[in-house]
Amino acid sequence: MEQRQLGRTGLRVSRLGLGTMTWGRDTDEDQAAEQLKEFVTAGGTLVDTADSYADGGAEYLLSRLTDSLVPRSELVIATKAGSVPDADRRFDASRRHLLDALDASLRRIGTDHVDLWQVHAFDPATPTEETLHALDLAVGSGRARYVGVSNFSGWQLAKAATWQHCAVGRVPLAGTQMEYSLLQRGVEREVLPAALDAGVGLLASSPLGRGVLTGKYRHGVPPDSRGASPYLAGFVQPYLGERSRRIVDAVATAADGLASSPLAVALSWVRDRPGVAAAIVGARTATQLQAALSVEALTLPDEIRGALDDISAPVRRYPDQDWNEL
Repeated sequence: MEQRQLGRTGLRVSRLGLGTMTWGRDTDEDQAAEQLKEFVTAGGTLVDTADSYADGGAEYLLSRLTDSLVPRSELVIATKAGSVPDADRRFDASRRHLLDALDASLRRIGTDHVDLWQVHAFDPATPTEETLHALDLAVGSGRARYVGVSNFSGWQLAKAATWQHCAVGRVPLAGTQMEYSLLQRGVEREVLPAALDAGVGLLASSPLGRGVLTGKYRHGVPPDSRGASPYLAGFVQPYLGERSRRIVDAVATAADGLASSPLAVALSWVRDRPGVAAAIVGARTATQLQAALSVEALTLPDEIRGALDDISAPVRRYPDQDWNEL
């Protein structure tokens, strides 16, 4: 699998990453082991998790597999911190919480460092400088090799990246993780331009539109799908409308013309977008992951890429980047 630089850093990651959001909840240890083995065999290195996935269960499960199945040195382990189970405060990016969360993640993963540590979301209750100082301390102490953010808006990312660049000793942001797919191109308005300008690599999460771009929901909600899961039905529902249906139909038509699959077409599209370092794929089973890994052999023709660009184009209204409507 092709390896890419993450932003303007020396960190190289596989251009497909393995997401673990379902590990420890919908994906048990045997299934996770099969996934990880398939992923590494295909040349994958980037494994993305978070302290909130299965309330830490995904990180713990990863530790069991790196002990017994895959050497830790063969993986680029990325985790996130900042989510809190508090009705009054969804995110806590204070220095205290972040560093405590990092220590807890390291214990669960069974390692003395993570390769990429990310702030899960912007916390308006904490000064940005304080949040970023925690990232500096994590790298300075050796507990993280590189740092990044996740779910930051364009101005938030630009502010954070600029702050890290404006003084000696601060650690530049390596990456920003954002949802990006043919069904969700909002990052193109401000986040992606900010990332490109600052030299921050984009890690594209949910590149298959939360599973909808595979075409599995074209004729209803399969009982074994995320859309039928009590945990994830609300995650899928926003992408089951009329606009999404038109885009999914276009992807299916392109797949037919290429003798490929909708999954491969949709994943190839986002993987090769400017600024994307890696597309992170989450699968419940090894069979689903195998289908995603097969996209390594596919590059979309310019004509098909252009047609998909047109049908999924987001509306850019003033004052968005490159706005074309008032």
